[in-house]
Amino acid sequence: MTMTIRPATARDLSGLLALYAEFHPDDVPLPIEDAHLIWADIATQRGRTVLVADLDGMVAGTADCAVLPNLTRGGHPIMFVENVVVASTHRRRGIGRRLLVAAGTVAADAGCYKVQLLSADSAEVLAFYRACGFEGESAQGFRRYLRGSASGNAR
Repeated sequence: MTMTIRPATARDLSGLLALYAEFHPDDVPLPIEDAHLIWADIATQRGRTVLVADLDGMVAGTADCAVLPNLTRGGHPIMFVENVVVASTHRRRGIGRRLLVAAGTVAADAGCYKVQLLSADSAEVLAFYRACGFEGESAQGFRRYLRGSASGNAR
């Protein structure tokens, strides 16, 4: 099997939606027409790269990377990483690590001074991110969900 980490394209949309459904199984499925409209916005957003782990033509993992301009730290941007997902059938094969290495490369190429993400509060997930070079005890993360539900679901 050959794995390539690359930017996602519209052709990857059904694979991405399948991963996101696995990641958030209680979410109402996004209609494909809506997904295409949202993807069109994502694809043209400056500094946004959705990475996929392409395993012989199948989307086996993803990480959504957003580089944001910044007026501190000498004007160096910051990268936020969201929706890091590896298909359950492909976990523990180094795919997540390779996605995060690729995210780090995108960040470095953009001149970012740091890569930041929030994660689930589970020992396994925290150990994974630490093994990938992220520090977990140095910052507190906060969230405020909008649109009427605890999970932020719009539907």
